[in-house]
Amino acid sequence: DEDPGLDDAGRAQAEAARDFLLSLPDEQRPLRVVSSPLRRCRETAAPTAEALGVEIEIDPGVGEIPTPSALTAEAMWGYLDGFFPAQMDRQTLVPHAREALEALSDQADIVILTNLRDHCREHRIAQLDTHGIVHRVECNQGGKGRPVAQLVEEHGASVAVFVDDLAVHHQSVAQEAPHVFRLHMVSEPLLAPNVPVAPHAHARIDDWRDAQRWISARFADGVPAPRP
Repeated sequence: DEDPGLDDAGRAQAEAARDFLLSLPDEQRPLRVVSSPLRRCRETAAPTAEALGVEIEIDPGVGEIPTPSALTAEAMWGYLDGFFPAQMDRQTLVPHAREALEALSDQADIVILTNLRDHCREHRIAQLDTHGIVHRVECNQGGKGRPVAQLVEEHGASVAVFVDDLAVHHQSVAQEAPHVFRLHMVSEPLLAPNVPVAPHAHARIDDWRDAQRWISARFADGVPAPRP
């Protein structure tokens, strides 16, 4: 199907988006609902438009660019290489992240491992600095297990905690650095309810305030993660 509609998970996310927008103060609620012509986009917009009592405005300009079926991995990275340096400034800070990281920096060295190519590193550092987050940044491509293991060895850390939102990276760290604690966190409130728990993580916490306490307790205990 070249123009698929939403599945059950997509419909749940569309309803969650509607509920979030309706929870905003009146002065922050949207007045218009604009969608691309794609069916799944129109179906995503529909619950919000219905709740607000407005018509969906169709604008091809907000549609996505089709991905060529023969796109190679190298070509994909080429697109990403151009996108991230130009668009990083649009990323907003999730609630309580800056404060939690600042507090944890009193107990541990913090390294932000980001899945980008090396030339994006300075852009990522600058973007984080605008939010008051100033920590070491390293780039990698692919699974994060091996670079996490290398960082732990470099720092001589007896206890380490890995935090990520993607299950595939928790699996990678579980394989390459099983002695590292793994915290699955989806700190974007709109997304968190719809993301399953990563099976290779030791815990799932989506609020940085609770995460800070959990991470701090791991360092205070001084015991590495139990190996399976």
